[in-house]
Amino acid sequence: MAQTTGVYLITGFLGSGKTTLLNRILNRFPQDKKLTILVNEFGEIGVDGTLVEGEDIDMMEISKGSIFCVCVKTDFIKGLYELSTTVKPDVMLIESTGVANPSDLKKDLMLPIFNNRFQFMEQFCIIDAAHFLDAYAVYASLEKQIASSSVFIINKTDVASAEKIAETKKVIRQFHSDPTFFETTYADIPLNTFFGFDDPAVSASDNSHLPDAERPVLSDDELEAFLDNLLDDPDLEITPPDMLVSVAYHWTGDNLDEVRQIADALPAAVVRAKGFVQENDEMHIFNFVMGDWTIEKTDIPDEDITNKNILVFIGPPDAMDGIEEAAKTGNWTNMGVYQPFSED
Repeated sequence: MAQTTGVYLITGFLGSGKTTLLNRILNRFPQDKKLTILVNEFGEIGVDGTLVEGEDIDMMEISKGSIFCVCVKTDFIKGLYELSTTVKPDVMLIESTGVANPSDLKKDLMLPIFNNRFQFMEQFCIIDAAHFLDAYAVYASLEKQIASSSVFIINKTDVASAEKIAETKKVIRQFHSDPTFFETTYADIPLNTFFGFDDPAVSASDNSHLPDAERPVLSDDELEAFLDNLLDDPDLEITPPDMLVSVAYHWTGDNLDEVRQIADALPAAVVRAKGFVQENDEMHIFNFVMGDWTIEKTDIPDEDITNKNILVFIGPPDAMDGIEEAAKTGNWTNMGVYQPFSED
């Protein structure tokens, strides 16, 4: 069993292609290495975990906010502690919510309760070439993601002009003198550059020849006491990255035209929407990013989809009334607005 866990963070704004990159890594990952995936979603109802491909994947899902915000930091730390004491993977991939401020992650991985288990390896920032400049002008989380990243994947270049791509790079260079860029479609980058898949002798966390460190396992009360002290730290990052909320709607219609109608009627402030919708016994994935949307058939087995005919919409609080108005175009039922950064 490996002595350390190599940690890779996949960040980027909502709808940029993080799950696509994650699946590319999974398809190449060696079967003889132990992998854990942590998927963090903004909304109360998760969708991305279902989109992760592969069987028997050790995956942890944390919804209801950003793992880098105090709102769910305790769940994140508890999850990491379990990984460090029981699962002990060779590699951990973290797909963060699209509005996360990831600058505090490296500090979290070095907390003394983890006993140097985690070794931070790389932070990939996925950039939606078509929508980045518009989102960057509005959402502070993009600036924080760029400032803390080292590798930038300019994705969806097939739907963005050369001028827009050049301007995107110019923005990123304001934070880094010599950034690493990959211009891609479908997040297709040379993964071997970062993971050494083609060389079985190369593994950043391959210290299996070392004896596992002896350490006492904290009791539940001891872990809670540690977390209480952590949350009292005045240097803790507790500022929400951006004031966004999510709302879920249940669809009881039987014609995808209703999905198309609500997509066209959404207010311009909606930045993201997604979910699985069914028509004539065929399941589709609805994907909406800042005004552009698609409905495509999915091969995901029906039994693996937990939240069927539920769409999750993300936008600023003042967009919620507009979403409710758009929902009047079909058979939609509001399941409630979720504000991850509230104190309730």
